[in-house]
Amino acid sequence: MRKRAEFLAARRGRRLNGPCFFIEARNRGDGTDPRVGLTVTKKVGNSVVRNRIRRRLREAIRLGAETEMVPGFDYVIVARREVRDMPFAALKDELSRRLARTKQPQGEPATAKRRDPERRSGSD
Repeated sequence: MRKRAEFLAARRGRRLNGPCFFIEARNRGDGTDPRVGLTVTKKVGNSVVRNRIRRRLREAIRLGAETEMVPGFDYVIVARREVRDMPFAALKDELSRRLARTKQPQGEPATAKRRDPERRSGSD
């Protein structure tokens, strides 16, 4: 993705928050190859740092997260400062995990239901 309008359209989609980045995912509905856009703001660092983060994200997508992407979707990955110091294996796993969540229906929780906090085990 290269055009501002495409990035703004993705903002109307689903937002998947994470500790080091968040992903905005929108279904275009055309079933073609998924498209990816990367955003790293100036708050993250100077141009050297921002470009390094972009390169790391592109490589993480290429090496494994690409298989988790759904055809017909636009993805915008907005990086935070923590991506710079994150181990690459952890970055790749976290990115794959976030992208896999786009396959779930929007109302469905990503984890199992939590137990009732009022209910205690083993005490009467």
